[in-house]
Amino acid sequence: MDVSRRTALKVGVFGGAALLLPLERTVGASTALPPRMPSSSLPVPFTIPFARPPVLYPVRTDSTTDFYRVVMAPLRTEVIPGFQTNFFAYNQSVPGPTIRVKRGRQTVVRMINQLPAKHPVLNYTPWTSVHLHGSPSAPQFDGYASDVTNPGQFKDYYYPNTQPGRTIWYHDHGVSHTAENVYMGLAAQYHVVDPMEDSLGLPRGEFEVPLTISDAMFTTDGSLLVDNHDGSGIYGDVILVNGRPWPAMKVKRRKYRFRVLNGSVSRSYNLFLDSGDQFKVIATDGGLMPRPMSVSSMRQGMAERYDIVIDFSKYPAGRRVVLGNRSPKNNIGYPNVDKIMAFDVIGDGFDPSNNSVPDVLNPDDPVMALKVADAVQTRTFDFGRSHGQFTINGHTWEDVVKSGFTRIEANPRHGDTELWVINNLSGGWFHPVHIHLVDFKIVDRNGKPPFAYENGPKDVVYVGENESVRLLMKFEGRGKYMMHCHNTVHEDHDMMAQFQVFDDTTPSIDPLSDPCTTLPDGQL
Repeated sequence: MDVSRRTALKVGVFGGAALLLPLERTVGASTALPPRMPSSSLPVPFTIPFARPPVLYPVRTDSTTDFYRVVMAPLRTEVIPGFQTNFFAYNQSVPGPTIRVKRGRQTVVRMINQLPAKHPVLNYTPWTSVHLHGSPSAPQFDGYASDVTNPGQFKDYYYPNTQPGRTIWYHDHGVSHTAENVYMGLAAQYHVVDPMEDSLGLPRGEFEVPLTISDAMFTTDGSLLVDNHDGSGIYGDVILVNGRPWPAMKVKRRKYRFRVLNGSVSRSYNLFLDSGDQFKVIATDGGLMPRPMSVSSMRQGMAERYDIVIDFSKYPAGRRVVLGNRSPKNNIGYPNVDKIMAFDVIGDGFDPSNNSVPDVLNPDDPVMALKVADAVQTRTFDFGRSHGQFTINGHTWEDVVKSGFTRIEANPRHGDTELWVINNLSGGWFHPVHIHLVDFKIVDRNGKPPFAYENGPKDVVYVGENESVRLLMKFEGRGKYMMHCHNTVHEDHDMMAQFQVFDDTTPSIDPLSDPCTTLPDGQL
């Protein structure tokens, strides 16, 4: 199941030495796969209780910075009742622990790779590169795909947390194996909170709930089954919320804020309530919207985050409300993937404070204030497929590697606003496109306004089949950053490119300039 395709030269790491990294590929469809667990052995939806991921606390703090320690290691645990499944986990949790930070306080997160030297089934080396998705991190701390940390090494990641409050997430971005590593469990939420957001009376504490939605498939012995369908995607027949299949959550008769992350490798969703009622979308990838939007359904591609508020006060105690999924095109369907989770309304008393959604949230967001006339440059990016590889403008990440990491698709200047046109010329795939470093405003889709729930700052845009989407963004920063499809199977095969932000006075930062470190014996 292991295919050696190419060799990448990584320069400037380990004291300037050159390190040859074999960029292995994992393929599932061309190899006989183990038998899939029958539907009769899967749990009945809404029979397993809901759980929140643990919260991670700093190991130490100083006047400006909080320091965290995260270990990536194997985890064997029960997801399907009666079976044990092997995962890769951050701090022995799938999804990993939630990190919550105050805007303006820096964090340093030590990411320690204690994964096995070889994947126990797929036989690749589980190197890692941790991307804090939604953070304006410096290039050397952005999770650049080829900046890998091998088993037995660690890297310290520095995060400024200067952006407005938002739901972001950390996940693996290791070159060629992002899909497998995320599918194995290397994903978790990260919340930046700020005083402006706290002043609005939005649900907080017990009533502010992370929901990481993903999907998985299992073999008859409970192992994860990996089939990437000839590089098209990995699709499961079990919907997981915070690592639990189709859970049921008890809710009180008041408003709840849900921080919803699509953490799936390849599956998109169209979420709705079976009651037919609307819910309010209050935040997008880049934080609060100018004003809330009431919707009856919401399409969500991989890596997109939407904060939604559901008001359960309209339901009597004993009512069950189901969060369902009307699957968008080009997903693989199975029984019960039309269900996400259930909310069981209970009659308990509750704290009535922070139980509102104001009509205005963040009207002065600078991203949403951008105008097409502000753009000094228009660039076009075609996302397509050629000779079995997914490409951007006909190029792949392999082309970047072969160039010694010099090939770029764009060179925006620090401080400039640009208009980027993203084209998906295929009718066979959708592409959730992620642009690192920046938040952007969706101008239009095929000449029509964006959906109501997209009217906020974004860093991932769902580019559907035969769609053309225009994006406005202002570049602040310097150095090389990636853009790619967040169907991570497409990313691995090989739909990823880079751009370089520059100015005339400051040297560009090399994303491969900060080395990882080998763990000393007996330490960490």
